[in-house]
Amino acid sequence: MSRLWVVWLIAFLHGLASDAQAGVMTRASLQQRLPAPLVVGERDAQLPVWPIFRQDATATALAGYVFESIDFAAIPGFSGTPFNLLVALDPKGGFLDVQVLSQHEPVFLEGLGEAPLIRFAGQYQGLSLRQNIKIGSNANRGEERGSANVYIDGVAKATASVRILNQSLLSAALHVARARLGFAPGRDPALVARLRRDTYAPMHWDALLKAGLIRHARITLGTVEKAFEGSGVEQPMAGAAGETFCDLYVAYLNAPPVGRNLLSDAGWQHLLGRIDDGDHALLVIASGPYTFVGDKFVRGAVPDRLTLKQGELPLELRDLDLDDPLALPASLRGADAKVFRVIGPAGLDPAQTLDFSLRVTRDKVMVYPERISRSFALPYTLPASQLTPPDTDSKGWHGVWRSRAWELAVLTGALALLAVVLARPRWIVATPTRLARFRTGYLVFTLGFIGWFAQGQLSIVNLTALIQSARAGRDLAFFLHDPMTVALWAFVAATLVVWGRGTFCGWLCPFGAMQELVGQAARRAGIQRFKLHRALDAKLKGVKYAVLAAIIGLAVVSPTWTDRAVEIEPFKTAITLNFVRSWPFVAWALGLLLMNAVLYKGFCRYLCPLGAGLGLLGRMRLLRWIPRRSECGTPCQTCRHRCEYQAIQPGGAIVYEECFQCLDCVAIHDSPERCAPLIALRRDRVITIRPLPASIRSDA
Repeated sequence: MSRLWVVWLIAFLHGLASDAQAGVMTRASLQQRLPAPLVVGERDAQLPVWPIFRQDATATALAGYVFESIDFAAIPGFSGTPFNLLVALDPKGGFLDVQVLSQHEPVFLEGLGEAPLIRFAGQYQGLSLRQNIKIGSNANRGEERGSANVYIDGVAKATASVRILNQSLLSAALHVARARLGFAPGRDPALVARLRRDTYAPMHWDALLKAGLIRHARITLGTVEKAFEGSGVEQPMAGAAGETFCDLYVAYLNAPPVGRNLLSDAGWQHLLGRIDDGDHALLVIASGPYTFVGDKFVRGAVPDRLTLKQGELPLELRDLDLDDPLALPASLRGADAKVFRVIGPAGLDPAQTLDFSLRVTRDKVMVYPERISRSFALPYTLPASQLTPPDTDSKGWHGVWRSRAWELAVLTGALALLAVVLARPRWIVATPTRLARFRTGYLVFTLGFIGWFAQGQLSIVNLTALIQSARAGRDLAFFLHDPMTVALWAFVAATLVVWGRGTFCGWLCPFGAMQELVGQAARRAGIQRFKLHRALDAKLKGVKYAVLAAIIGLAVVSPTWTDRAVEIEPFKTAITLNFVRSWPFVAWALGLLLMNAVLYKGFCRYLCPLGAGLGLLGRMRLLRWIPRRSECGTPCQTCRHRCEYQAIQPGGAIVYEECFQCLDCVAIHDSPERCAPLIALRRDRVITIRPLPASIRSDA
């Protein structure tokens, strides 16, 4: 029956799938948010963006575009609902402004409040899509603000949430930049190979040619004439077919072996000062009767005879207007030599072949003149030794996993140890002292490392986010921004099938560990716990399933009410925010901990919606792994009376949905000193049978 319930729930959520949310801003509301002299224009007919103009006396210049991130990158946050950001970009891809329009992140709703999130978003102002924006140390702000790599401050306790905001913002902005600002379609400037800075070696011209750092193509008169055959514009040129029409050379000038050998030291520094980090300086030299510099070419312009493509991507070459002398061989002195720049946002990848083409155009004289062109290719591939491969997408989840590799390694080791202990518990349960010490030590690790340090507290919020994302038809990749949560859920999913709910609730829940440690301290202080009557205990254990059903229902219909309902969990207050929160939430968390001192893990057993969900999923458990004897329950009740969770029925059966896998009953089962059936079997123990006292016999 439980499996049918799970299947029905999945089908129900799938059937609720619908389109993602769209933006809500109007031209009037945008104008209110943008300061004068900025003026919002009419919404673009093809794209949900608004142009913004700057009024300057009688002139009106395009200042950029403004848009909502949710229209382009509806990446869910940890509530399952995407951030919606108001983003203003200037024509060069710089951020004029970033504002938070809406968000449902649990940590920013009540815990930290929205102020840290607003401050975080404000850091983007003045940065650019030309830069690789990373979350981390803010040390290279100020003078280094114009560099290709820039770091902005994160938000403590909300690392995963701000990374999702970062990805949402940059994905949406790149979409608009590609569509309206001429950025390369389908390419992210942060994900292309980079030129190495440590490859310089003294080399002369011929050595550069031999190394492939300079590429050469010789186009002859005969080659040109053959290309125009049958076009109607055959114009035989003076000279033999084998004579040179154009000698063409191309090179990556900002590759250190090229630039530092062809330029003087001052010229090299001048070149680096003229281009931004990530831009490409390409040297083109031509000699012969025909060159790439036409009669109408002006300095600083785009050449009309020379084109560059990479695959199907056309790239703009613009003259850098450099006059620094080049160390060229005698045969090329006096040749046309120009340095062209390709900006970083254009998406050029130096690891891929650059296809240069020299275009030759002739006029076909007719009533209506026609121009016919032919192109002569010169492919250029920079040697791999000059390149650094691109990093994995630092804007996405890959970089997050790399940055937390050591934490994941520690967690993996701890989970492996726990799996071995639970699968082979005999050594741990051999003595009560050994089990108590191991369990207490592991709970301290769970609270300190998994909870407070690594922020790995699993929560019902994870399930509501899954539901809301499924309902809106969104990708679930946002979970990958929190590697600790993903790793823990993977382990919990596997152990649910093997052992049931107890692995997480008994060993890996930081708030559960906190409760147990508080309970141990209370017992040392002499505070006595009490147990509820079995019937009342059974009824109260059903409450958490009602709480779970209510939260799931709200997740389907109302993100706002879901945000409020999940506060029944004290996890955010006690673990994520370390009790630094408004007093009602702190009082709730402390009240649950104090209740635990006299009623063992009352929240976990009676109220926790996550525990209820795991209990339902744990019904798919494959093993009844806790050993039982025929005497268990009839007549022996030792384990049942010792079970703090009241998860053993009078008949001796284990209620696995309520078992926290503490191993106490396993230790009793294996102990010749504590297990009554084993005690009865001991041959060296003699139980003396004495007759009843006379007074009792007479009463009978």
